[in-house]
Amino acid sequence: MIAVLGGLGAALAWAVTTLTAARASPRIGAWSTLAWVMLTGLVVVGPIALAQGIPDGLDRGALTWLAIAGIGNVSGLLLVYTGLRIGKVGVVAPISSSEGAVAALIAVVAGEHLGAWTAVALVVIAVGIVLAARPPAEQEKVGRGDPRAAALALGAALAFGASLYATGRASLDLPIAWAVLPPRLLGVLLVTVPLAASRRLHLTRSAAPFVVAGGLAEVAGFACYAVGARHGIAVAAVLASQFAAVAALGAALLFKERLTRVGVVGVVVIAVGVAAVSALRA
Repeated sequence: MIAVLGGLGAALAWAVTTLTAARASPRIGAWSTLAWVMLTGLVVVGPIALAQGIPDGLDRGALTWLAIAGIGNVSGLLLVYTGLRIGKVGVVAPISSSEGAVAALIAVVAGEHLGAWTAVALVVIAVGIVLAARPPAEQEKVGRGDPRAAALALGAALAFGASLYATGRASLDLPIAWAVLPPRLLGVLLVTVPLAASRRLHLTRSAAPFVVAGGLAEVAGFACYAVGARHGIAVAAVLASQFAAVAALGAALLFKERLTRVGVVGVVVIAVGVAAVSALRA
């Protein structure tokens, strides 16, 4: 049940990250959005990790998983923010949300056991996510006219999937703060600092609330996922990928992006799938 709750918490938090990035990226660019999100996260997580000290489980294997988690998350966020700058939330979110399926597949190949009915319920949820996040016809045409947004989202899904699995593995042996720290630290070192040094780090008054909220939500999402992954990486990863459906609903309410009838059906399918997984895991 903890895997279910952790995945759902991550989905809500990452939906906030997606929506805030959709507002910040057009204002200051994808690179600056990523830089400020990473810096915000590091300011929150860094002191906690330092206060805990170097954990006993920080060996070569754990460092490898942390490196994969950090690189995958930073590159995935950059790809998503770039995609949101040139495309719609309803085009980018459903493709990038397949990260959960990627992570779940890696987990199963690596030996994680899933009951047959749990696996079926996760597939149902994945189908519901695609339906719920499916954009209206006019937005699909925009996405097809400029295939860069779809290609960027696909690359993000692969990067996020690897990062999710690596974070789940790292969280088994390390404190949550240490499992969440690497993406923020790498992001600041590789993106924020170079942009600031070259005077290309931009921030406007209108974008500031969005990047701060996005950074806080990103950390909260990873913390929820790390807790859930300790009890089942595949389940937590697939449920966390519901952020796309939540983001699509949020975009419809806040940004007036249309939600199709198929999208409504997708939301119902997700609800049924989540209820089934919750019952099975309980």
